[in-house]
Amino acid sequence: MGWLDFFETKTELKHAFGRGTNANLAEDEEELFNKSYEAFESKDTIAAYDYFLQSLQNYSAGHANENIIIHKKDEKLHFEIYQGSAKIRGTITKENLHAEAILVKKSSANVALKRLILERNYQFTYCYYFSDEEHIKLKLSMDNITMSPQKLFFPLRELALNADFDKEYVKSEFPDVTLEDVTHIRPLDEEELSLKYHFMHEWMDEVTTKISSLPSNDNAGMQSFLLLYLLFKIDYLLVPKFSIFKKSTKKIQDYFSDENLTVEAKNDELREYIAELQEMSFDEFKTNFYNAKYTFNPTDKASHEEIDIFITESLAKVRWYKSNRYNQIIPTMYKYIAMYLLYNYGLHPVTRELLHTLVEVQNPAFFKALGYATLYDAQNATFAKRAIASRVESIITPYQSRFKMLKPFGDKLNFTSLNEFNNSFYLQLKNLDYEEI
Repeated sequence: MGWLDFFETKTELKHAFGRGTNANLAEDEEELFNKSYEAFESKDTIAAYDYFLQSLQNYSAGHANENIIIHKKDEKLHFEIYQGSAKIRGTITKENLHAEAILVKKSSANVALKRLILERNYQFTYCYYFSDEEHIKLKLSMDNITMSPQKLFFPLRELALNADFDKEYVKSEFPDVTLEDVTHIRPLDEEELSLKYHFMHEWMDEVTTKISSLPSNDNAGMQSFLLLYLLFKIDYLLVPKFSIFKKSTKKIQDYFSDENLTVEAKNDELREYIAELQEMSFDEFKTNFYNAKYTFNPTDKASHEEIDIFITESLAKVRWYKSNRYNQIIPTMYKYIAMYLLYNYGLHPVTRELLHTLVEVQNPAFFKALGYATLYDAQNATFAKRAIASRVESIITPYQSRFKMLKPFGDKLNFTSLNEFNNSFYLQLKNLDYEEI
């Protein structure tokens, strides 16, 4: 235990943030995975699946989230996997695996939805849609002749992620169609929903005010940073589902993929969507939120080199704006870097937790309203230095036995100002060393 731990222990998150699982893997996850591999090699199939599914269990505050439910009966292994709005049920024998997730009742699917489902089947690698007497389901079937944990992970991940995505898509695009098998999702309480609605409007008003204060000439790039940061922020901090999530994702994808539109035209599209959010009533807003369990992360894991390159390029842009005296955009750009990484990359748990700590520093009012200790006093421009350094140490220390060169960096942070703090934090993130020695 480091001396800083006497001041503050690691803060456990009481709320979900972003699109990740927001949970920790089992301490023996690697051991369970290896046992699964060995059991497959020795043809002990049921035990192999048991070990593998146990390795997918995740934990919050030291307690299992029960995102994986396993039970054995009559030489069969039955399991359930939870992924947001989707609940996957499966049965394993020595010969086969069968798993499926219910989407909707067959009788409630209109022609447009059926056409969509048929088209989706061409987009999958492992699973497929089918219908029985009552429901339309997404299904996975595999034989166990040459099975291994590596061969098993990606098919189950495809099934779970796409079942969740399609249920959310149906909810937003076919509001008259009732989703099936969603009794496991839980509503947010009214107080939390009201708080999120308030902050969303506060953030939108702030962006509108900042855009109006930008220089009148050549400000399209600065507007983009402000508008995209707002959508990233809503996604990560508020975690909307259904319609808000779908439309926000589409707007962000269009911005970065449509090469035929000018930056000005893309900004207009973002502003129009933000105007829609501003006009959304609270009653409509609150239908876009729920709590659920998650097993798989939707983004593929990125290498630390990719993270390093993005931070380096982003800090170069900050320096350009700074040298050209566009100082009003600098604070937003520093915040944009963290949100962009959290939105677009599958991050190592250390990197993700460190970035979340930075986001807490950058958004003290929101986290204080949620009941978390304040890491930065915006009014007095002061930092909770010991708490920040302790948090950094508590995030990094558990991984030092595996990554010998991974070092806490609380004493290397610059607390002169929020901008200097952000810059020093990103430089330390760049220097993280995940090499296994």
